[in-house]
Amino acid sequence: MRRRVILLGPPGSGKGTIAARLKTEFGFEHFSTGHLLRQEVAKDSAVGRQVGLFLERGELVPDELVLALVESTLAKSRPEQGYLSDGFPRTLVQASAFDAWSGTRGLAIEQVIYCESSEELVLSRITGRRSCVACGHVYHATFVPPKTVGRCDECGGGLAQRADDSEALVRRRFQVYLRETEPLVAYYRAQGNLTVVDASQSLEKIMARIEVMLRQ
Repeated sequence: MRRRVILLGPPGSGKGTIAARLKTEFGFEHFSTGHLLRQEVAKDSAVGRQVGLFLERGELVPDELVLALVESTLAKSRPEQGYLSDGFPRTLVQASAFDAWSGTRGLAIEQVIYCESSEELVLSRITGRRSCVACGHVYHATFVPPKTVGRCDECGGGLAQRADDSEALVRRRFQVYLRETEPLVAYYRAQGNLTVVDASQSLEKIMARIEVMLRQ
């Protein structure tokens, strides 16, 4: 089974929800660059203060900051353990640099899952999205609600809507995604490790397709 997996797609395309299911069903070691970055902001670290300025404007965080956080996180992992990345890489520069770094450590990407989604679908989903302030687990008020309203199933932390989930900022982030991240689809397709899933389908249909693909 493929254990080093990247989830690719625009914000709100369902990557966080899919990652949570894969983590539960297959025991993946999951990391989200968004959560790693927000942790730095919450700690008010030197990196966090830099990151916060970009997040507030709906812009991508500079490649060197993201790469440093990801490499620091994965340096502690074992090749056989694998990883599941939600939202990384986000630029061609990040993808190329990560390929070079991971390839020398037995951590090269085995599969990329592209969650294809329209801007309107993203908007409809994002308004109901809530994240755990403690562990970063993602829920949706309608589609994937927590068992207890306002509380995370995983750690019991409180749930909140992210400040960058307003409609105006979401539209701006989607345009940034098209410009900076969409080119990764062609990049990974050329490598032969890309699978496309229709993010407008039900979660069960999406998961069924992904599970078959990962077991090939």
